[in-house]
Amino acid sequence: MPEPQRWLRGRVAIVTGASSGIGRATAEAVARAGAHVVLAARTASRLEQVAQKIHEDGGLATVAPTDVSRSDDVDRLFEVAARIGPPTALICAAAVLYNLPFEETVLETWDETLRVNLTGTYLCCRAAFAPMRGAGGGRIVNLASLSGVYATEKFPGLAAYNVSKFGVVGLTEAIAVEGRPHGIVAISLSPGAVDTEMLRRANPALRAGLTPAQVADLIVGLIDGPIAPASGANIPLFSNA
Repeated sequence: MPEPQRWLRGRVAIVTGASSGIGRATAEAVARAGAHVVLAARTASRLEQVAQKIHEDGGLATVAPTDVSRSDDVDRLFEVAARIGPPTALICAAAVLYNLPFEETVLETWDETLRVNLTGTYLCCRAAFAPMRGAGGGRIVNLASLSGVYATEKFPGLAAYNVSKFGVVGLTEAIAVEGRPHGIVAISLSPGAVDTEMLRRANPALRAGLTPAQVADLIVGLIDGPIAPASGANIPLFSNA
């Protein structure tokens, strides 16, 4: 039987946080699905390593060093993507995490966490609207967290991170409402314990039940599938253990 047509094949996809963890695994999976991936993160050398792996596997990738908390960086990221073609897929996985007691969370740490995790997602999604609208639609996946889901277990030291991820969920709902008339779909994923450097910083004793590759495969499956009816949804991902 012929392989079913994949929505991602031949498209331009931006992945933020692409230098490590879920972002890197997602960038590699999106490239395997046939998209030209624009890799965004702050460290160019790590992005080059990801791009080399994608090229060795026969995929297409372009490096675009980006601090998503800076609007001028995000503008340049989308300019790089537009030179390849209209970016109609966006996966926002860039994030920072500081494990600090609330009383010791200084304003600078609070501000940086919200700038990267929430404002960075807002800036990228806002920049995606015009090219997606012009192309007749697009698909956005924002990485939130179980830490940002109501009535799930919370851990001490993560106040700023938790708040930022609550914000990502709400932002995604708003994007879905305004994107609907233009064929722009947005969902958020809220993974629990994923085996990443960030998890080990957050709670070294917590046993990971998911791998970055498992989350990445789910993201690709959602984007490639009939995702439109789920626009605005937040999907919690609990442990496989």
